[in-house]
Amino acid sequence: MRGVVLHGPGDVRVEEREDPTIQEPTDAVIKIVAACVCGSDLWPYRGADPAENQLMGHEYVGVVEQIGDDVKTVKPGDFVVGSFVISDNTCPICTNGYQSRCVNGIFVDGQIGTQAEYARIPYADGTLVATPGQPDDDLIPSLLAASDVLGTGWFGAVAAEVGPGKSVAVVGDGAVGLMGVLAAKQLGAEKIIAMSRHESRQKLAKEFGATDIVEERGEAGVEKIKELTDGLGADSVIEAVGTQESMMQAVQSTRPGGHVGYVGVSHDVLLNGLELFFGLVHLHGGPAPVRRFLPELIQLIWDRKIEPGKVFDLELPLDRAAEGYQAMDERKAIKVLLKP
Repeated sequence: MRGVVLHGPGDVRVEEREDPTIQEPTDAVIKIVAACVCGSDLWPYRGADPAENQLMGHEYVGVVEQIGDDVKTVKPGDFVVGSFVISDNTCPICTNGYQSRCVNGIFVDGQIGTQAEYARIPYADGTLVATPGQPDDDLIPSLLAASDVLGTGWFGAVAAEVGPGKSVAVVGDGAVGLMGVLAAKQLGAEKIIAMSRHESRQKLAKEFGATDIVEERGEAGVEKIKELTDGLGADSVIEAVGTQESMMQAVQSTRPGGHVGYVGVSHDVLLNGLELFFGLVHLHGGPAPVRRFLPELIQLIWDRKIEPGKVFDLELPLDRAAEGYQAMDERKAIKVLLKP
């Protein structure tokens, strides 16, 4: 089969890889219908994370081809959405709602790689969720978004305690940040502030529910958010970038007693203890337990109540994956969908 392999910074290749097979009775093999490039894929692509012959891709939807003898919840022919972390969904961490840190967890990126034609999914019962039927083609991008970026934005909103009547600020206008805006709207937020300097992303943020746009950054950005929230700061802030600047922007934009949900993959982030002490903000986040939210998100998409697939603004065949990475790296695309 064909699959994407990152050989080093900027070196994306589509190569022949070994076809996956059932290795354990809890496995499933799926035919990938759609995959995509994630903002987190850009860290190794840019050389910020080490990468050598890395199997790329962790967002995926597809059709089950084979199952192991112990698989009970999906069957051949089912259309499925899977999380970007393999989980058994039965360990004490999973049953507490944090499947992304399952005791048997495996990150799909690097170890499995779903920017490919097929994939072996361990612990299929705990990782894959079947859709109610075969989806219409126009639903596939939205279902693909649920595999990571929608679930991550949703977790950012949940971790930030977004709820009815609250004010929310979203730091980051990439796909995850935009999904955070969508989630905040669905969870009933009254004021949703998207921090963005890009017209196309501002437009999409407004479609997803943003009530205000803030282009300023740093202290000016904090002051603008306070200006929009009665001088107090937002009740809830979603941090969706992962840099020192974005994390401090989030913390400083939150009112005392408010909540920060951080879901950007942190790189060299250091927090000042004294600032946290007097900030009186709650911090919660990390790799999103997407599996917790998949049934609800799939149903919302199936019922056409949300359309997160709008976040894909470039579609390419798998063989042109390198172009997709370059487009996202140069911010010419928000998110790239790949069709095997």
